[in-house]
Amino acid sequence: MMSDYFVHESSYVDNGSEIGEGTKIWHFSHVMTGARIGHSCNIGQNVVISPEVVIGNNVKIQNNVSVYTGVVLEDDVFCGPSMVFTNVFNPRSSVSRKHEFQQTIVRKGASLGANSTVVCGHTIGRYAFVGAGSVVTKDIPDYALAVGNPARVTGWMCECGVKLASGPRPPGDVACAECGRTFRITP
Repeated sequence: MMSDYFVHESSYVDNGSEIGEGTKIWHFSHVMTGARIGHSCNIGQNVVISPEVVIGNNVKIQNNVSVYTGVVLEDDVFCGPSMVFTNVFNPRSSVSRKHEFQQTIVRKGASLGANSTVVCGHTIGRYAFVGAGSVVTKDIPDYALAVGNPARVTGWMCECGVKLASGPRPPGDVACAECGRTFRITP
């Protein structure tokens, strides 16, 4: 039987995982038992998808990303190269804390820049944009642009990825100069 998704011959997909139609899994990646990946996803080189991870449709995970148990990526999420998720707040090699895995949710359309880190237990809002190298230590609101260490809201983003406004306060009514969409972004 021919599968309706692509897995490079150097990758492993464990029995008991689910992969949607049109998804591509590239070199040296591993999808573990119990992981669920939607349709039309692109899983880059050297990516690990741990047990019980849920990945929506049309998600792009770039090279060298580990998506650990407890992470949920909704539809249209972008994970930049070498970005990091955690799933335990206080890990120790000699102490098993699998019972302490915390959930991290990345909402629809959000982008996580290259080398950013998302500390477990937080939610990244819809269409939010986390800048490259930023460290997320608290929830990020919908449409927010968050940068720095720790990541702070410095602006607001359109669904098309263009900056709408600067500043930490939601701008209220705003229109995108690129695509013309209008938004009401409020606290």
